[in-house]
Parts: sequence; C-alpha cells; structure tokens
Amino acid sequence: MRLAFYILFLLFLSVLSLFIGVKEVSILDFSQWNDEEQLILTISRIPRTITLILAGIGISVSGLIMQQMTQNRFVSPTTAGTLDAAKLGILVGLLTVPQADNLYRLLFSFGFTFLASLIFLKIADRIRYRNVIFIPIVGLMFGGILHSITTFFAYKNNIVQNVNAWLMGDFSGVLQGNYELVYLSIPAVVLTYLYAHKFTIVGMGESFAKNLGLNYRTVMNIGLACISLTVSVVVLTVGSIPFLGLVIPNIVSLLYGDNLQKTLPITALMGAVFLVICDIIGRLVIHPFEIPIGMTVGIIGGLLFLILLIKKQR
Repeated sequence: MRLAFYILFLLFLSVLSLFIGVKEVSILDFSQWNDEEQLILTISRIPRTITLILAGIGISVSGLIMQQMTQNRFVSPTTAGTLDAAKLGILVGLLTVPQADNLYRLLFSFGFTFLASLIFLKIADRIRYRNVIFIPIVGLMFGGILHSITTFFAYKNNIVQNVNAWLMGDFSGVLQGNYELVYLSIPAVVLTYLYAHKFTIVGMGESFAKNLGLNYRTVMNIGLACISLTVSVVVLTVGSIPFLGLVIPNIVSLLYGDNLQKTLPITALMGAVFLVICDIIGRLVIHPFEIPIGMTVGIIGGLLFLILLIKKQR
C-alpha cells in the first residue's frame, strides 16, 4: 500500500510538472494542442520530468547506501565530498580535452568521485566509533578542499561560469539530446538494490564481513562504483543537488524503520517525489521566472537537516 501510494503520487506530480512553465499548455484540451505545444512537451517538459525522477531516485539511494556502508546517518554525497569530487572531475575533463563530449567528462568525473569516496571511507573507518556528527563534519571539510581546488583552477583558466553552473543544480536547461546520460543511473540503482544487504554487512567492518563469507573489497568497490556513476551523471546533467541524499533516507528511517529491503524502494520513490515538488515550487514562486532547484532543495533540505541534527542531539 505504501509503495502504491508513492507511485500514484509521483505519477500525479509528474503529469502536473509537464504542464507548468512559462508557456501554458492546457492539460484538459489536449486535442487542441498545436505543433509548438507538442514540441515543448517532447523537447523540454518530458525530458525534464524524466530527469527529475531519475535524479531524485539516484541521489536518494546513493545517500542511503553511503549511510549503510559507514553506519552513520549523516553521511551523504553532500557531506562526504562526493558532489565536489564529481565537479572536480568534470573540470579536469573539460580542461584536458575542451572539445570532448559529455561521455568523456563523465569518465573523469566517475574516476575522481570513486577515488574521493575511497579516501573518505578510509577516513570514516578510522573515526567511526567517535561522535556520530564528527564524520560528516570531516566530510564537509574534505569537500571544501576539493571545492577550493576546483575554484582555483576554474579562476586560473577563466571558466568560473561553468563551475558556477555545476554548483547550483538547475533543470531548466534539460532538453532532448542533452539529458540521456542520466539513464546510466538506472543500472546503478538496480545493482545497488541487489547488493543492499551486502552493503549493510560491509558497513559493519572488514572482519565481520569476511566472517560471513563476503568479499569485502569487491562489495565495497561495487557500492562505490554505483554511487560514483549515479552522482557523476546527475552532476554532469543538471548540476549539484545538495542535501537530497541526506534528508530523504533519514526521513524514511524515522517513518518506516531500518529494514533495508522495505525502505530502499520507498527511499527511491520519496526522493523522486521530493525533487519534483521542489522543482514545481521553484517554477511557481516567482513565475514566469524560475528558481534553480539547487536553491529550493538546499533551503528545504537544509532546514530538515537542521531539524534532524537537533532531534539527534536530544
């Protein structure tokens, strides 16, 4: 029943998203759509909605798996430096071969994100048994270092405007022909679901995992590869979306517990629902202008994160 509710709610929001924008397209009188309205739907609105759903699912699931692997509720792509590593990888790809396509930059972004995730997990493994807040703080510091390196080279090569686009997630530029890479997140999410319980066991430590017969390094690398691929394609396609992978898994945990087999699909659907709602709000608040979704998710997600921190301290 819960999954059915979220699926139906997501479908309702998706249909609503198709008909919100500067150009009015009637949701009732579809038989009277002209060529321009059909083009708007096929070239802009449908790709945008698909990207919203896949990005919401991918980032939320990535956040949940990172929390399972570190056994820390406050770890996510935002608080582990993962988003900043993806941006650094895109920048390096852009500087090495400026004329290359997005697939080439994706490879760089994936490599940097995977390496940064390995480094962060090594750090987290050493401080796991200390204050639970300390690990995400270290992750934020690690991300700040990566961000500073990215900004330095961006200034040096006079491409700050490109970096600023990655810093603030924005779906307004999603069009047919420039969003298809986001489909690569689907196999990553499916593989993540299949390995979900193994990721939880891996998070309990190398010795514990080996005693249960798991290949610790292999499972760890699979998890990091899925997270790195998902984050990279989302950042490359629409930019950085903060707090999504942090807030949604925590809300699902509070509402439905920690049974990963039950909560992972709910986390995916709730992430998509949350992102579509934030996008609709961003398009309506100052209509006909638009607030970048990175700002709306940052504000709403930041407030929710603060509430979770206060509740955790109590």
